[in-house]
Amino acid sequence: MPGRTLNAGAAALKNKVSAQIPKILEQAQITTANHQKNLVALYKLQTEASQCTEEVRKGRGVKLVGEKIFEEAILQMLMRVLPVKKGVLQADRVVKFVGQYIKFVNEKAVEERNADAADDDDEDDTTASRFTARLLKFLFKGFLSKDKSVRYRVLQTVAEMVSHLGEVDEEIYSELRSSLLDRVNDKEAPVRVQAVLALSKLSGSEDPSEVQEGEQTVLQVLLDILEHDSSAEVRRATLLNIPVNDDTLPAILERTRDTDTTLRKLVYSVVLEENVTLGNTSEMGLTHPRAFTIAQRERIIRNGLGDRETSVRAAAASLLGKWVDAVEERSAKEEGEEKPEEKVESGLVELLKMLDLAEQEYPADAVMSIFTSRTEIFDNMKFGPEYWKNLTPETAFLARVFVDHGRTTDDNIRLEAALPVVTELAFRIQEAYNSLTTDITEEEEARLLNDMDEDEKARREDARLEKEAVIGELLQLAVNLDYSDEIGRRKMFQLVRDILSKEITPQSLLNRCLDVLRQLSDSERDLIRVVVEIVQDLRDQARDDDEDQDPTKDADAETAFGEPPTTVRPVRAKPPREQTAEEKVRSDTIDLKCLLLCIGMLERVNGTLDENSTLDGILKELIVPSVKRKEFIFREKGLISLGLCCLIAKRLAMNSLGLFVTQVSSSPETLQTSLLQVVFDVLMVHETEFRKEDPTIFPQVVQELLRLLGSDTSDKVRALLCMGLSKLVLAGMITDDEPVVNLIQTYLSPVTADNQELRQCLTFFFQVFCYSSPINQETIRRIFFRTYKTLKDDRASLSEEEEMVSSAQIAALFMDWTDPTKLRQAVNGQGKTDPKNQANMSIQLDLAVDIVRKLLEEDWEKEDKKVFCQLLGKLHIPDTADDDKVKELKVLMHALRSRRPLRDTTTNNAFTKFETTITKKFEKQLEDFSEEEYRKLEQLEDLFQFVDSIIPDDDGEDISLDEPKRKGKKRRSDSMMTTTTEADDPSSAGSSRRGRSKPRSKRPRLSKSDDETDDDVTELTTPPPPSAPTRTIPKRLAAVKKPPSVTYISSDDDEDDYVPTPRSKQRTSTRVKEEEQLDAELDAMDDDGEAPFDYIIDGDSQDEDEEEEVNDLLAED
Repeated sequence: MPGRTLNAGAAALKNKVSAQIPKILEQAQITTANHQKNLVALYKLQTEASQCTEEVRKGRGVKLVGEKIFEEAILQMLMRVLPVKKGVLQADRVVKFVGQYIKFVNEKAVEERNADAADDDDEDDTTASRFTARLLKFLFKGFLSKDKSVRYRVLQTVAEMVSHLGEVDEEIYSELRSSLLDRVNDKEAPVRVQAVLALSKLSGSEDPSEVQEGEQTVLQVLLDILEHDSSAEVRRATLLNIPVNDDTLPAILERTRDTDTTLRKLVYSVVLEENVTLGNTSEMGLTHPRAFTIAQRERIIRNGLGDRETSVRAAAASLLGKWVDAVEERSAKEEGEEKPEEKVESGLVELLKMLDLAEQEYPADAVMSIFTSRTEIFDNMKFGPEYWKNLTPETAFLARVFVDHGRTTDDNIRLEAALPVVTELAFRIQEAYNSLTTDITEEEEARLLNDMDEDEKARREDARLEKEAVIGELLQLAVNLDYSDEIGRRKMFQLVRDILSKEITPQSLLNRCLDVLRQLSDSERDLIRVVVEIVQDLRDQARDDDEDQDPTKDADAETAFGEPPTTVRPVRAKPPREQTAEEKVRSDTIDLKCLLLCIGMLERVNGTLDENSTLDGILKELIVPSVKRKEFIFREKGLISLGLCCLIAKRLAMNSLGLFVTQVSSSPETLQTSLLQVVFDVLMVHETEFRKEDPTIFPQVVQELLRLLGSDTSDKVRALLCMGLSKLVLAGMITDDEPVVNLIQTYLSPVTADNQELRQCLTFFFQVFCYSSPINQETIRRIFFRTYKTLKDDRASLSEEEEMVSSAQIAALFMDWTDPTKLRQAVNGQGKTDPKNQANMSIQLDLAVDIVRKLLEEDWEKEDKKVFCQLLGKLHIPDTADDDKVKELKVLMHALRSRRPLRDTTTNNAFTKFETTITKKFEKQLEDFSEEEYRKLEQLEDLFQFVDSIIPDDDGEDISLDEPKRKGKKRRSDSMMTTTTEADDPSSAGSSRRGRSKPRSKRPRLSKSDDETDDDVTELTTPPPPSAPTRTIPKRLAAVKKPPSVTYISSDDDEDDYVPTPRSKQRTSTRVKEEEQLDAELDAMDDDGEAPFDYIIDGDSQDEDEEEEVNDLLAED
């Protein structure tokens, strides 16, 4: 039946549409500047086409002929764009034009509907909605196209349209949603990007209540893509288009640790900074600092300012500047006009109130960053008298960081103008300290009288902590002051000494005071003497009050500033048995404080113990007794103090190292970390002395540390062990391969999968270790197979829930670590490359030789062979190499082909490709390859001895079970039938030849010298070898004994085939007689009461080897 012809009006319209639409799209692809004009022209053409209709069913219906003509023309033009690859601007402009037109016609439809509000009949079915639906249905067909360009252009068009679809049918919307969700798993990253763009626009209109139970919402899918997609481009597109709200902010903050630098930068510069305020107003936005928790603010600052990339740090600094402006504007609105002298730093102070100043590090980094990026804040800051009178933790912290920044930038003029003199600051510190001691005393009295409720206790504690923080910041500020003024210097020295001598001084202020005291001391010896004297004074306070208040006490006993110290008095404390409970508590408190003082002092000195004899008394009377105490806190601080003493005393370190090592295993985690730090520090400092004194000490300690690393310990301790061992290996103090193998095993173990500190440490270590020295790369090559087997055994012992990296990934790691092109060239003092550190460009050629040798030497599983052969093709083979190495590799490859042929197709193809590459690359060196000629070379003599020791695989190894068995083979199999399991197994007899051949082909026992083989021959008579070349079997298995009776179970069909057949057509009579004689001898042995099975296992000189072989045999069966 002929097709229906168009009427005259429709035909004219078709001609007009066919002529004008290509022209409009042709102009649209040239530039976007004419898009608006062409949108109007295309809309007029569509309006005209929509008026062309045709009555059907005798006037009861209308056929939209014109709209169909218009739609067909648009789709026909669009089909020419879809196959165009990504990156063609003309196609991008056409797609953008189509998306703009969808927006244009839907907006026009809304305007027409609003203009004619009385006509509601067709509000759900308009020309725009019909065109949109038709276009979407057409594009749905391209979602599953095999052409990636078509999928990309289809999704690009949908992404341009999806924000302006207007009202569409529920069925079309569901299909659109499901199709887009399918495309987020597309294998092409550009396609996934467009799917993400479309879904992000669709997420705003989705109602979570309409999603089926168990199905993810669009927003959840986008969050999953943001976290897990392998393409940085897809993650960036998701980040920039996902809606920012309370649900998505946690996932966005996680991207501050993304592997992609650009994405990390976009988190700060685009997402966080642009949403601090709502638009151009001062209203608080979603990323305003007040909208975050303290932990979230800390993460943002730490990750941003601690990033390795300068661009990310700059973006984080810009965000902090925006935060300062935002909180300053908001506080100005809430509190009214500020005081002029506080105006500049008010924003900083408000921001500091939102941070945890107890952390010290990240708030200081934040303020430093603001001073650097916003120099006007630093230049205009002033510290007037009112500022110092009303100090808070935030203002004191700001002043201290101001001084640190001034010292860093050498801006001494600004510091002198902004800061008070030393004497004034000393009085400020003394005033604050007096107020603190008064509060502590009052709090103690109120506690004794039970005169406080919980709220009062909390209020008093907060006030006390704030005053401690202020004093601590002032003491830190005092470290960087100019002490050229002698009066101020003496005043500060006496003040700090008095603070340390007070029993009531909080522990948090001790280290700050020691920093100032070190700055004021002329030498380390003066510092040590002053601290030792303070310790003695504190311990004297534990005596009776009468003795402390003795009027005959020498007033000049204390060391004054600038004067030589007095002799240390011995401590005369009461024995613990004579002390009351209160006295004991007080004595313990003072001893703990003294230990903290000793730790702080020892951390700040570098002189030896011999140069500071005053430490002997503290060591004997305080530190050693504390180590012996049972209380955990005293033992911990005592061991740390003793360890610090060991760093400056060689003999003490020699005597104490064993104590530290033995204490590690039995101590709790907190003490373990401290002890391990001590052990590693002592080993690093006194390595030479240990090796001179006793060379066995250092290896023994390392072995104990490795044992602890392999034990079930905490993540923190394991990470510390790896960090310490890595330092010892990098420093060259450990040259053995065992620690490196253990570190690799720990690095790839599933137990450490969640231990990010350990993984990050070892990731950095292996890169530095392998790429810093050719000797280290040689170590990695040498331990490859040893480590591979260890990790393989670890994988076999995993539970079902545990996962571990595959063998291919392990091999790829070793390939990367031994890559000579990544080796950094070491440069000597003259700026020239050190010849000793030149990369060994043939190291992976050596690795290839090792791999082929191991394939010959050992019986590997199919998967292992596949990994090794695929690894061969990825190794870096230099263009030039030593002739002997090339010849060795060629001989080994030839031997592998002839003696251990690769059965697996994939493995064989990979090996063939590598073999072809070697043959072509070294064509001249391998020209006229002849095994006979190579055997004459003296340098290859050992190689051919190794090759000759390899017994070829049986040709029958892969023969089916129905193949007739030779009697000789069957007889040897019978001699090994020793268990009821084998006898009862229906498959034992049928597979005896194949199953028994594996143990005999174990490489370590077959690759023997002729002398060893002769020694293995037993006194029993063995059959003569056949005349034809056959595989040699181990002699100890040839001298078999008559086994117990074994019943073979087989099917009736196989019974005839199972008749043993000799290798030749007929057995010779000589062979029959020899076997009859052998059977008679075996029977005679049985009559003597000897069990054949026991004789084979126990009578040979290699008992253990044979037992292992039999066990392997039984396991395989």
